[in-house]
Amino acid sequence: MNASSTVASTCDVIPVLAQHRFDEAALERFMTRHVEGFVPPLRVAQFHGGMSNPTFLLQDGAGRRLVLRKKPPGKLLPSAHAVEREFKVISALARSDVPVARAYVLCEDEAVIGRAFYIMEHVEGRVFRNYVLPETPPAERAQIYDAMNAVLARLHRVDYAALGLDNYGKPGGYAERQISRWSRQYEASKTDKLPAMERLAQWLPRHIPAAGETTIVHGDFRLENMIWHPREPRVLAVVDWELGTLGHPLADLAYNCLPWHVPDRQRGNLTALGEGRGIPSEAAYIAAYCRRTARDGIVDWRFWLVLSLFRLAAISQGVYKRGLDGNVSSPGALDRAAKARELAEKAWALVEAA
Repeated sequence: MNASSTVASTCDVIPVLAQHRFDEAALERFMTRHVEGFVPPLRVAQFHGGMSNPTFLLQDGAGRRLVLRKKPPGKLLPSAHAVEREFKVISALARSDVPVARAYVLCEDEAVIGRAFYIMEHVEGRVFRNYVLPETPPAERAQIYDAMNAVLARLHRVDYAALGLDNYGKPGGYAERQISRWSRQYEASKTDKLPAMERLAQWLPRHIPAAGETTIVHGDFRLENMIWHPREPRVLAVVDWELGTLGHPLADLAYNCLPWHVPDRQRGNLTALGEGRGIPSEAAYIAAYCRRTARDGIVDWRFWLVLSLFRLAAISQGVYKRGLDGNVSSPGALDRAAKARELAEKAWALVEAA
């Protein structure tokens, strides 16, 4: 297996961590009643990594594989880790041209395994961890980025009301709500003072663009949150919908474009990528999105980038706090304090560069 991709069925699967253990016999009884075709006995492993909702690989007695996502243990921030919303949106999108895993069952009864959870199809394919795709030929890199762009555009063209998602969020006012939400989340998880975050929380409300749009937004749309066909540059499923809602499509696009602005030690650096690598420039990527969504360019791009960085800094700070509390499955959580600072300072640098 190369450095740029892993097979979704086997990547980073480990025994269930102590802090995430639950009553597997109770889950088996639940699945026998509620998952069509389930055959006992049940085997459970955990996907290693991930900073949010713990994710588990389930295998039944017939060798069938499924995936379970549940809320993490410990005290949770308000509105965070809403697995119910994940289940709702992927169930609805199954009737669209956006590729998602099939959702089987949602369980909100915490008496079953201690937390709300849902079970979905296990999709076999590749997961790309490195934005640079170092082991992939340049021609395929271009196709992969184009396919990602196409899926994002399809998502933003979905008629959410026709899918019954008109109450998935609120139309309009998305930027205001995001600024308010992530300011509160940051304050609730703050450990060390980050002056850039304080300044951004003041700057953002004063620079919200006047034009509003409403589409489904994924909230964490990036290369790693897709399962790719084993041999083709084709997305089989967009995953990790925890931050999905109704919102402004440019917020999704800006977040998707952050790798062109912020290098990542684990995921690669697009900020200084030369020509001939197959990966488009940010400008070319945005132009392709605009063509697909019939958009005549983008105004206020800096605002959406700054908001995305502010939001990601707040998320990183929250992950760090939960890491301190021992509620995250990845040891990398304790590195997120430095990441939060880096993101906030990058966002403020964009403000000052104008």
